[in-house]
Amino acid sequence: QLQLEESGGGLVEAGGSLKLACTGSYKTNNIGWFRQAPGKEREFVAAVGQSGRTTSYSDSMKDRVTVSKDPNKNTALLQMNNLKPDDTAVYYCNAPIDWPNIPGPFWGRGIQVTVSS
Repeated sequence: QLQLEESGGGLVEAGGSLKLACTGSYKTNNIGWFRQAPGKEREFVAAVGQSGRTTSYSDSMKDRVTVSKDPNKNTALLQMNNLKPDDTAVYYCNAPIDWPNIPGPFWGRGIQVTVSS
């Protein structure tokens, strides 16, 4: 069974940046990122294909995030810039994505991102 582990979260001031990483226990296609803020439903953020050349973004974040892949390390990266307090959420890694944004059966435990105003 695929295991996914997120890293790189934490506390950042508004306008700052964070880079999240998701490492899989083995190579997998189509890794995605989702987030869930308190009292809200989980929502899609971005996804990257196995090669790293194919990407998918949510409309709400596409101007501020970049997703990439390091296939040698089975790792997907999510670079987030110009963060806002509304970006505060638990961010989850998921695979394999049913392209472009439908979650697959495997989830990471999630990692907290908090953006202070």
